[in-house]
Amino acid sequence: MFKKLGPGVLVAAAFIGPGTVTACTLAGVNFGYSLLWAMLLSIIATYVLQEMSARLGIITQKGLADVIKQELSNPLIRNSVITLIFSAIIIGNASYEAGNIGGATLGMEALFGLSYNNLYPVILGLAAFSLLFFGNYKSLEKVFIFLVLIMSLSFVMTAVLTQPNLWELVKGLFVPSIPEDGILTIIALVGTTVVPYNLFLHAALVSEKWKSEKDLKLAKRDTLVSIILGGLVSISIIISAAAIKSTEVNNVLDMAKALEPLYGSAALYFMGIGLLSAGITSAITAPLAAAYVANSCFGWKAEFKDAKFRFIWILILVLGVVFLSFGIKPIEIIKFAQITNGLLLPIIAIFLLWVVNRVGVMGKYKNTLVQNCIGLAIILLSILLGAKSILTVLGLF
Repeated sequence: MFKKLGPGVLVAAAFIGPGTVTACTLAGVNFGYSLLWAMLLSIIATYVLQEMSARLGIITQKGLADVIKQELSNPLIRNSVITLIFSAIIIGNASYEAGNIGGATLGMEALFGLSYNNLYPVILGLAAFSLLFFGNYKSLEKVFIFLVLIMSLSFVMTAVLTQPNLWELVKGLFVPSIPEDGILTIIALVGTTVVPYNLFLHAALVSEKWKSEKDLKLAKRDTLVSIILGGLVSISIIISAAAIKSTEVNNVLDMAKALEPLYGSAALYFMGIGLLSAGITSAITAPLAAAYVANSCFGWKAEFKDAKFRFIWILILVLGVVFLSFGIKPIEIIKFAQITNGLLLPIIAIFLLWVVNRVGVMGKYKNTLVQNCIGLAIILLSILLGAKSILTVLGLF
């Protein structure tokens, strides 16, 4: 089964980044198992959108931004959407990259201590650079399958060590409830799982790996298994965090340290390995997605090893290492990225649902009625998430 996994693994690795890990940690510490249903909802929404994106990539053999340029005939609308995509994903991923490398750094601190922590960002940056520069899509795929499996095992083993109450676990998954002060955490859980740039990354990667309509079944299974693995990681983190009675937990490293006296050093090492894997995979997928989007936006038609393609991911990777190493926090750039991503998610969700219903584009592989109903529900959710993100940045929420 794992030999047949492909682009979906990179998508799962991309959404299980430091932001998701932190959101899941705080959800578990503050609300126990009661918000597991929100994570389950996020996983379902992610699968539905990613399956549409993968199907579109295989049928059209194009990236999502290429299809947008093709299908939006009005130049003003087309150029506005392409500008928004560029702003949200290229600039956004550059500003978030320091957080991805920072998450992996926390994992290294848990495993190797603080003696050389100033060097960790540079070591991680060089590791990400080497994989992207010297590797190709196939080698990246193999590395990511290994890292996602390690990450899944690490976080699941930590959750098992905490010996969760199975009845409370099932109740949390399938009986929705909104605790007092829980609404922002619910939005955070969904917002860190349903990620706009993953839709662009997925469509681009499947069109490289699979060339025939006969591969749709493989792509669907790849997406399903990968998103389930990613969801299992998120749920395991919430379960692990729920075992902590202290509220003095602000990130996953705090959680790892809090679990150590209760469940032994194994909990600390499992969490460290998991966090390192989550950080390094996101630190690779964010620049990679930005390069694919730039490739489509500018119409370069560049290959994986072309200089233009490499320039984009190298720029984002270097910015991430520099920002983290020197403690630079580009607050205004991050706020701009949050606003553009808040606008982009509902717009892309609406466009994706529209285009996968077009017979001229998808032929007999257009959406079914059930897929459309679920898609409409996800669009409403994406509008809520986008509005919350923008209002938060503007200080109105």
